[in-house]
Amino acid sequence: MRVMVLVKATPDSEAGRLPSAELLEAMGKYNQMLADAGVLLSGEGLRRSAEGKRVHFSGQLRSVADGPFEAVDELIAGFWIWQVEDMSQAIELVKLCPNPMPGPSTIEIRPLIELGDLGEAMSDELAEQEAELRERLEGR
Repeated sequence: MRVMVLVKATPDSEAGRLPSAELLEAMGKYNQMLADAGVLLSGEGLRRSAEGKRVHFSGQLRSVADGPFEAVDELIAGFWIWQVEDMSQAIELVKLCPNPMPGPSTIEIRPLIELGDLGEAMSDELAEQEAELRERLEGR
């Protein structure tokens, strides 16, 4: 199963405080361990929400809101995409992670929706299109 592992934002990350050299080294070792285990598919840190935008949808209307966004504990500071056996493995791997922030922090694990999860709405034709797109993206 694939999961998205979300590093939640904190007041420090939203203030633009960068990680220490020690934390960067520890996270580098952790990422290498994930890669060596064949779990890590991708991962990135995100800039603070003050540099972001939100596009709101209402029917055919679109509006854009500039960051920063409130409710820091609901924002994302970074993510990984992992290929794991099950949620238990993902939990155990997150427990090995260095604390990604200088103070208290939270990491959320969310399973990705796979094509088979979409039921009858995913026709054979749509599944084929999706498979071709993923193959093309992986071949970049």
